Amino acid sequence: MEGNPNMRIVRYLAGAAIFVAGILLTSGPIHADGVGAKNSIVPTRFSVLDEGTPGKPDVLLVPGLSSSRAIWDAEAKLLAPNYRLHLVQVNGFAGTPAGENASGPLLVPIVEELHAYIVANKLHPVVIGHSLGGLLALMLADKHPEDVKKLAIVDALPFSGATMDPAATVESIRPQAEGFKHAMLSMSADDYAAMQPIVAAQMVKDADAQKLVAASSIASDRAVVVNAVMDGLGTDLRPDVAGIKTPTLMIYAYDSTEQQPDPKQYEAAVLAGYKPMPNVTLVRIDDSRHFIMYDQPAKLDAALQGFLK
Repeated sequence: MEGNPNMRIVRYLAGAAIFVAGILLTSGPIHADGVGAKNSIVPTRFSVLDEGTPGKPDVLLVPGLSSSRAIWDAEAKLLAPNYRLHLVQVNGFAGTPAGENASGPLLVPIVEELHAYIVANKLHPVVIGHSLGGLLALMLADKHPEDVKKLAIVDALPFSGATMDPAATVESIRPQAEGFKHAMLSMSADDYAAMQPIVAAQMVKDADAQKLVAASSIASDRAVVVNAVMDGLGTDLRPDVAGIKTPTLMIYAYDSTEQQPDPKQYEAAVLAGYKPMPNVTLVRIDDSRHFIMYDQPAKLDAALQGFLK
């Protein structure tokens, strides 16, 4: 497995904390889709579960690739008494119908619908995003800075390719990206399913959470996941971060027992990627892999609660 170039791409992407080979990232039970009674639009790219305490400050939470909003369940219970929560579920991930996400670009259309949702509901939320959701949150703050009060990014980079090579560009990794796309789409359903526990173990240390991650990725629409990965690999926000002035907390995982990608290499990519950002605070959480909410939930909550207050 280590010699398989596609698997190396998968694990590098995993370490980049944004995507992982059309396979992973998610969680347990999937909430019923729905939007709050006050919503005046019905998104076509995602659904929103409106919960928490009405009248309190708004917090919008976005999960990552192949993830359901249930990855935020434990954190949502802690935040609910003091915040009104907007829990996003991207269509096509974790067993939800693909809908408008079935083909074509994903990230920019999702960002524009998030913008429309925020404007229609007259919100000015703190936006929290994990992995691919972190990239979406960063894109939202870049394109529509007036929408976002604060930004919390959990284990995501402005450009995932940088974890493979600090000098990487969208163009330079295009051949690898195309190879990944072909490999994922041509893989049999059985092989695809068999790959999930292997990759899940790279993403989270907790054994029970590994099962949730693998199951949810299997339930995701493979074409949507692959499109999301390709779209993400074609998105490089490194030139833009210096202009994002939104107060930002960037939380990243560090696991000294992980080998691919090397934790020091990943940390270097984090530091370089966010160094130009004027109002960012970096918090490293040790003894955790990509799903910090499963491996180190108390430390994640402490960082988020401190930032929110």
